[in-house]
Amino acid sequence: MNRVDQTALGCITFMSVAAFLAFGLDKWRAARAGQRISEFALVAWAALGGWPGGMLGMMFFRHKVSKWTFKLKFTLALIPFAAEVWTWWRFR
Repeated sequence: MNRVDQTALGCITFMSVAAFLAFGLDKWRAARAGQRISEFALVAWAALGGWPGGMLGMMFFRHKVSKWTFKLKFTLALIPFAAEVWTWWRFR
């Protein structure tokens, strides 16, 4: 595995962990009426490389799973994430 591959996988891993933790933190704050993480931020983390972690966070914490408008936004965030993965794979 070359340096570019390691960097790309590191970025995706970092963003996925950040998205997973963001979903958990937002769920925790929602239960305690604290300051929430915006839906825009959650979707942005997914679009910028954290889509797998965000999906795991949604399933694990059962957070935002009944809100269809958020699920649509999150699904659409798969497009830029897939484009990033495709670009990395194509030009590596």
